[in-house]
Amino acid sequence: MHQIVQDFDNTFGLKIHGKLHYFLGIAVHHTPYGLLLNQSTYAQDLLVKYGMQNFNPFSTPMILGSKLAFEDNPLLDQPSIYRSLIGALQYLTLTRPDLSFVVNKLSQFLKAPTVNHWQACKRILRYVQGTIHHGLTFTKSDTLQLEGYADADWAGNVSDRKSTTGYCIFLGSKLVQWCSKKQSVVALSSTKAKYRALAQASTEIAWLQNLFQELCISLPRILVLWCDNTSAGALASNPVFHACTKHIKIDVRFVHEMVYSKRLVVQYVATAFQVADILTKPLSGSHFCALRDQLHLMSSASSSSFLLEGQSGLRQAANFELKDDQEDNK
Repeated sequence: MHQIVQDFDNTFGLKIHGKLHYFLGIAVHHTPYGLLLNQSTYAQDLLVKYGMQNFNPFSTPMILGSKLAFEDNPLLDQPSIYRSLIGALQYLTLTRPDLSFVVNKLSQFLKAPTVNHWQACKRILRYVQGTIHHGLTFTKSDTLQLEGYADADWAGNVSDRKSTTGYCIFLGSKLVQWCSKKQSVVALSSTKAKYRALAQASTEIAWLQNLFQELCISLPRILVLWCDNTSAGALASNPVFHACTKHIKIDVRFVHEMVYSKRLVVQYVATAFQVADILTKPLSGSHFCALRDQLHLMSSASSSSFLLEGQSGLRQAANFELKDDQEDNK
């Protein structure tokens, strides 16, 4: 460790300030089992600023089945407040991947937010109030195995029918990268939407692999990218083009090159265990909380027992209760 710090100091110039506890609004909690990063102070300031600190919390940040759209309600009188809150929530997603989808969704209405959009923002704050001490956990690991999940919500946007890509990448059991983003073009089939998600996740995987290579760290095994669409997985191994796939040739070629060069293997995972599902659509309370735990997103109060497990999302897969919460449907 000292040698690495010295090498960086010779190139960039560093100052060592001792053990890290707080940096740019992110608190670092040290435990016997690892680290927990959260932004509880920042989140509390947000609740106070918008007067939401005394409301009852919600179990999810977005109502199940919610379909937000442009001009679905009267325009908001003060759109600047909406834009300010969305910007603040985007910074909160640095340690709260469970907010990534809904914040990305509401960011699409910055030009002309409506009353419905503002109500959706206030629901996020009420969810944050109930999970204010949640953050990312990082534990020691015996391996540097990379593992990823990629998913897409086909034609989920009611305004333009574009799909939403979601992917998350784990190093051992620790979440190190995630994304929730609307796709740039309309997908004509679920296979296209899922495969574009695979391609976007693959580019991030390639970057991480190159970073490890530059650091002279060899990965023990080929990275596994889990997908819940068998057609997309088959296309990664055997890129046979036909009328349904001719518009995604570039994505297919990129992923196939990764598979062919043995830098990546695409495998099937059941939809119930698709961790990236939390980054693509609103979910019921029980399903949302189960997937949130798979991201190793825990509160400081419960982190000690959870950090002992140190297993990947797939190996921790449990039986999910898929019934809708009554509270979410109100």
